[in-house]
Amino acid sequence: MPLVSRKSILAIAAVIDVAVNARIRPVSAKALAARHKLPPRHLEPVLQALVRDGILKGIRGPHGGYALGREQRRISAGDILRAAGSVEETGEAALPASMLVNDVVWPALAEAERRFSATLAHISIEDMVSKAETLK
Repeated sequence: MPLVSRKSILAIAAVIDVAVNARIRPVSAKALAARHKLPPRHLEPVLQALVRDGILKGIRGPHGGYALGREQRRISAGDILRAAGSVEETGEAALPASMLVNDVVWPALAEAERRFSATLAHISIEDMVSKAETLK
């Protein structure tokens, strides 16, 4: 069962891409979309949500685009997932075949899912029932 949605994976990949590529000048939505083999319209709602939450900042003008909204160390995957959660799914099922998604995002999320599953295995219904009974 995938714990992270397609839009969330795209959001994480977009933030990593901006962190890597916006050191000199902002990264355009068109460049981001091209690197991730997506039409820009699929990525734009995710980018806007990241801007709304202060994870990215949008820069207008002929040399505009996106840059990090705060220091890298102050942006967590959880922050990105919360921001991406406000975006409606477009119904597109397939993720782009980008190297960033395949070689960075997927392995990190696969490890998180393994740890999440391992943690869930240690939470018993008995433990939760005991805690619920203390609420009475």
